[in-house]
Amino acid sequence: GCTVKYSGYLGNWNKLFCSNGNSKYPRLMKLGKDITLWGLEIGLLSMTKGEAALFVLTPEYAYGRRGCPPSIPPNTTVLFKVEVLDFIDSEECDMFFELTYEQQDRLPLEKVLKVAATEREFGNYFFYKQRFKIAKDRYKRALSILGRSSSSKAEQSQINASKLLLFLNLSLTYLKLERADRALKYGELALEMDQGNAKALFRCGQACLYMREYSKSRDFLARAQSIQPFNRDINNELKKLA
Repeated sequence: GCTVKYSGYLGNWNKLFCSNGNSKYPRLMKLGKDITLWGLEIGLLSMTKGEAALFVLTPEYAYGRRGCPPSIPPNTTVLFKVEVLDFIDSEECDMFFELTYEQQDRLPLEKVLKVAATEREFGNYFFYKQRFKIAKDRYKRALSILGRSSSSKAEQSQINASKLLLFLNLSLTYLKLERADRALKYGELALEMDQGNAKALFRCGQACLYMREYSKSRDFLARAQSIQPFNRDINNELKKLA
């Protein structure tokens, strides 16, 4: 998937026929699904995040012999100005989630962790766009594939490290969704894995403060402060509590 700023022109860069340049947060689009212009697909696949390019697409790479009436006449060469804002490769994830549970289970852990990390990236992408419900679903999707347990200590610690990040992400996302009870649940799951995790203690403290469980909130925040005494967010939350 990629987020792209684009403008399409006819003639000599002077007749704009399509653009998403006015959108503050362009949506994530999939090549081959949302972006179907062959020349544009080929062009985007050659680009990296942050790169801008100008493409001149002949009819066979654009709208073909027929064009696309009324805006694009038959046999027209079109021009595109494109900037890639973000790029997340979702192909591996899509293929993974099409497998049965048994097939997923047989895959090497390395593959599973990679898919979980990519799903988390998608979650972060939507979180920063303030689309918290979609972010939450992506984090949960990542979590859903990390249920396997391993006899190898090294493998289990890799699984746990991946889960810990997702618990912290979900705790924060539920705070944004004003579901403090769920935020507390995921904060506590993070603490089960890492009892000295200042971020998890802070999230639990925030959730309890939201639910007006003041003494419980103070306990969590004081523990967080003892680990990170100069953390401004933790200290501000304690002032708010006081």
